[in-house]
Amino acid sequence: MVDVLLTHSYHLFYDRKQVRKMQPYAPLGTLYAAALLRQQGYSVAVFDTMLTDPARFSAALREHQPKIVAIYEDNFNYLSKMCLSRMREVAYGMLDEAARLGIPAVVNGSDASDNAAAYLSRGFEAVLLGEAEFTLLELVASRLGGESDFDHIEGVAYRKGGHIFRTRPRALLRDLDTLPFPARDLIDMKPYRQAWQSAHGYFSMNAVASRGCPYRCNWCAKPIYGNAFHARSAASVAEEMRELKESYGAEHLWFADDIFSLKPSWAAELADEVEKRSATIAFKMQSRVDLMTRDTVSALRRAGCAEVWMGAESGSQKILDAMDKDTRVDQISTARKNLQRHGIRACYFLQFGYPGEGWTEIQKTIDLVRRTRPDDIGVSVSYPLPGTRFFERVHEQIGTKTNWSDSEDLCITFHGAYTDHFYRALRDALHAEVESWSGSVDAVRLAELWREVEALEKTCRANNPVLLPVLQPAAALGQA
Repeated sequence: MVDVLLTHSYHLFYDRKQVRKMQPYAPLGTLYAAALLRQQGYSVAVFDTMLTDPARFSAALREHQPKIVAIYEDNFNYLSKMCLSRMREVAYGMLDEAARLGIPAVVNGSDASDNAAAYLSRGFEAVLLGEAEFTLLELVASRLGGESDFDHIEGVAYRKGGHIFRTRPRALLRDLDTLPFPARDLIDMKPYRQAWQSAHGYFSMNAVASRGCPYRCNWCAKPIYGNAFHARSAASVAEEMRELKESYGAEHLWFADDIFSLKPSWAAELADEVEKRSATIAFKMQSRVDLMTRDTVSALRRAGCAEVWMGAESGSQKILDAMDKDTRVDQISTARKNLQRHGIRACYFLQFGYPGEGWTEIQKTIDLVRRTRPDDIGVSVSYPLPGTRFFERVHEQIGTKTNWSDSEDLCITFHGAYTDHFYRALRDALHAEVESWSGSVDAVRLAELWREVEALEKTCRANNPVLLPVLQPAAALGQA
């Protein structure tokens, strides 16, 4: 028997795009919560849903006989933040399995924080709101101590007498170094290693150096950390890099931070600490174009940075301003050059379909890609999530489908300028454009894809006269 069985609801094989990519990472959020509980003397086990059939959860319940089940999501993984409907179904299925055995279940995560009433109505005993390691710790102590009320615990939503109560919000943890490293020993790393080596020829693991993001892009949902930003010490991060390299045999890292290395001084400290420990390991991370200055990039390269994903979003300043992105198009080119100078791969997140974007703006983004030649791109469409100003702007236009089923859905859930078919064709053509630079896609195939985009654009314009004032005719898209 254990006190707590922790799990999460993201199952890679329910996500078509991620199956093709085959880049599975351990659920850091779940493992941080497990580590803290264990440090405080509780017995814990973890059911890792990432590569394991969720149907096996019932066997895990019988094996561990937990007193409490905690579905604690990996709040550092953008896939969890997307609140995919397929994964909510997995969480509900786990709840049902626990209920059959009379085991109380609590839940934490972006989707649960946004939709606490739905999760409580479904049968969860409590929803842990926001950053919740210490909330879970207090709840477990209270529950195992015989108390059934949670009104004295900060950061909890629960039902009582047919009503939903929310306790006072819990303050965010400022000193992240007080947390133990994630309890990676509680899950089986062999399937992860096998998946990576079979698909890519090396083994990549994940870590986080900070929590949150202080910027205020109006489409970005932040139900866990809000607009706060707190970073671990550079020494702590470097020590974890050494452990992953030496104890787990990691050959590559993904830092899953929303913003990695907010300050140039921290990047320089990290490089020094990594060199001191001989902990250098190639890693990729996420940042903003305006943060990729010469000094920061130089320090990141010393620390081992090999790839940076930046939220470029659009080649149109009009759209960047509408998003409250607080960046300029010219900064994208500068960041690309700074990274290229140090041999670091520069990759763009691109977003289409934001209100006000017409054909002119889309062409500017295509031109940006062609001019700056990023090493890779990720293409999405604007996706309204609760709690954002963007959601408030379009929520009356949202139909019955409010969430994507998986990360490849690429469905416009509000009244977009173009159809889902158009945006998917645009995504395919842009990816092919980038791949063509290395010879992976031939010119004939590339031209076909761009002709399809052009034809679909014309069809959308013909069927939607409202677009006519803001659109320009498609012109020679297949010509670089």
